[in-house]
Amino acid sequence: MFTRLGTSLAIGLLRFLAILPYGLVARFGAGLGALLYMIPSRRRRIVHINLKLCFPEWDNARREEVARQTFQHAIRSYVERSVQWFGSARKLEKLFQVDSAVDLSDPDMPPTILLAMHFVGIEAGSIFMNHVLKRPCGALYQPLSNPEVDRIAKEARGRFDAEMVSRADSARAVMRMLRARKPVMLGADMDYGERNSAFVPFFGVETCTLTSVARMAIAGRAQVLPIICEVLPNYRGYRLRVFAPWENYPIGDEVADARRMNAFLEEHIRLLPEQYYWVHKRFKTRPPGEPGFY
Repeated sequence: MFTRLGTSLAIGLLRFLAILPYGLVARFGAGLGALLYMIPSRRRRIVHINLKLCFPEWDNARREEVARQTFQHAIRSYVERSVQWFGSARKLEKLFQVDSAVDLSDPDMPPTILLAMHFVGIEAGSIFMNHVLKRPCGALYQPLSNPEVDRIAKEARGRFDAEMVSRADSARAVMRMLRARKPVMLGADMDYGERNSAFVPFFGVETCTLTSVARMAIAGRAQVLPIICEVLPNYRGYRLRVFAPWENYPIGDEVADARRMNAFLEEHIRLLPEQYYWVHKRFKTRPPGEPGFY
């Protein structure tokens, strides 16, 4: 009963926040994040471990500042689900600037994989990308543990004509969509375990990295367009960046192709280190015999 009531209250709060001005919602989220960072927690510890692994050259003051900003951005991103899930298309349009290296309206776009990176704007960018494309598209998602929240999130993420596909059922669905020239959005910079993965360097740390992007690109004869959604300063909204398709990718070497993806990600994290989702256990799976970090 309490769980059901708590879920209803949380969704009700998000619906209420969606009608408020975005700047007010964003400031509330940032303030809540700053407050929660002051409380010792497992997630705060994870952020510090990740930053220490990836940026050993930073001093404690630099690491502390980025960790605090990361926590603020992460909590703010959850609060901003209100606008992203329940705000009108017109409201979202006012919040976005889109910088694309390709013509997203091209009716002759070849089979395309949209490779979303896990910066804090990924939820906003993925939802709005469906709107920008103005055509049916597909998107992979990881089901949430709460069935009611999962149902609402799935509906919200697919509200601009996106076919939502559970990661567990993704292989055949992705091939079907690519054959139909339906762009497919997926994220690959997470640790999903050793299956369909390889250990390749990420900021110098051997990291369990998905190899399925390259295999799907080969099987579907698809181009791969990386996308990053950046949170703009001064609560101005988001910048959705769509990069040119990777040339000479994939090459058929799973390790080299995975390293290519990680190298691209490293380059852009260095530009916005506080906006990457360091709250996740990026280095959870270790090579055999190597102790865990967390």
